[in-house]
Amino acid sequence: MAACGNRNRDVIAFDGVVFRAKTSAIDKSVSRADFRATIRDATRSIDGAREAARYEGTKYCVTNYGTSKVDWTVGPDSDPASLTIVDGDITFQGRCDP
Repeated sequence: MAACGNRNRDVIAFDGVVFRAKTSAIDKSVSRADFRATIRDATRSIDGAREAARYEGTKYCVTNYGTSKVDWTVGPDSDPASLTIVDGDITFQGRCDP
């Protein structure tokens, strides 16, 4: 019973930093395949935030489609100049490739 209230599930550090992330479908009424992953406080480590996004995108696609294949529109391997930071957060976009 001690683990019932454990809120630290899925706590993984990237580049030594634990990021809060939110991953969701862009438009559920059309398809869950297209998603966005927002990494909070990404400026603490841009490299870590990129890897956190890769992890979140993979986890999202495995959960929803059973595949780890992600086609990124703006992803962890995108040119740093194409990444937009808003209030310290970076949003990545991708599509699950079933």
